Amino acid sequence: MKRLLSLALTALALPLFAADTDGFVSMFNGRDLTGWTNINCAPETWTVKDGMIHCTGRPVGALRTLRQYENFILEVEWRHLSSAGNSGVFIWGTPISAPGVPFLRGIEVQVLDHGYASNYEKQNGKKSDWFTTHGDVFPVGSSKMKPFPPVSPNGSRSFPSSDHSLGTPEWNHYYIRAVAGEVRLWVNGHEVSGGSDCQPATGHLCLESEGAPVEFRNLRIREVP
Repeated sequence: MKRLLSLALTALALPLFAADTDGFVSMFNGRDLTGWTNINCAPETWTVKDGMIHCTGRPVGALRTLRQYENFILEVEWRHLSSAGNSGVFIWGTPISAPGVPFLRGIEVQVLDHGYASNYEKQNGKKSDWFTTHGDVFPVGSSKMKPFPPVSPNGSRSFPSSDHSLGTPEWNHYYIRAVAGEVRLWVNGHEVSGGSDCQPATGHLCLESEGAPVEFRNLRIREVP
């Protein structure tokens, strides 16, 4: 029994899929959500459609990896299916959310459609000074991060240094380097934002459901020293 348990634990620690020639390992097999778990959403919130991870956006919550990661490079493609869609990719996330809070604690890499900013400007008569739609990076909950400039006026977010994300229904590519408590984000091939001194600096990877339909594909990870 001890040997069987040891073998089972070893199997859980191994990558789910074979590594590509560049050292990246797929995090999604295109058929089901093996390797992921629904934390606090409805059963129908997260599904697989046409080889993509599909999220209805309702209720607010998260889909996270079974494994925890510390030092890695993550690639993911995403697209919103409606204007003003909101979502996010969390790194170094907690296993569960705090009581009464739908979000996991961790560092969020914002996934936001341009229509969100347009709606804000229409409603308030000015552009937002506390968020952008091009790849903000910021700590959530009790997590901490020292943001790279440019920094939001409230001091919590790393704003993108340049604008490169595309609006719905176009696909966007994120390249996230998270090593030794530092995170850097590339949007469609351009480094734009990030932060250092992150706490925690190890944890789960999470996809966020936040009110609107969104899809993810080509999720790959490469763990690094």
